[in-house]
Amino acid sequence: MTADSSADSSRTYDRLDDDDYPAYTMGRAAEMLGTTQGFLRAIGEARLITPLRSGGGHRRYSRYQLRIAARARELVDQGTPIEAACRIVILEDQLEEAQRLNVQYRRASEPAEPQAEEKSR
Repeated sequence: MTADSSADSSRTYDRLDDDDYPAYTMGRAAEMLGTTQGFLRAIGEARLITPLRSGGGHRRYSRYQLRIAARARELVDQGTPIEAACRIVILEDQLEEAQRLNVQYRRASEPAEPQAEEKSR
């Protein structure tokens, strides 16, 4: 193994920890979710997730996208129409992001704690 291929291999392994890295084929994603490839196509058409494409044009999914798809599947399994399930998941995701940002803004706007010297005065 050359130094270059060793460095490439290291970068590949680093990507496996990346939630946004499109590591899963459509077949593997469907298998992991216990669903069909048609379901993945349907949530793609509903614009819930947009899979990346490999060089050959094959759909590739990230772990983040699989979590989103799994939530949609839960809702569909409970009887929610797929279009409604996709909208619900989108709104849940937006709400989670807004709550995360609110926490960040609150923390940033809180006054800094006095230094240890000032506390002892």
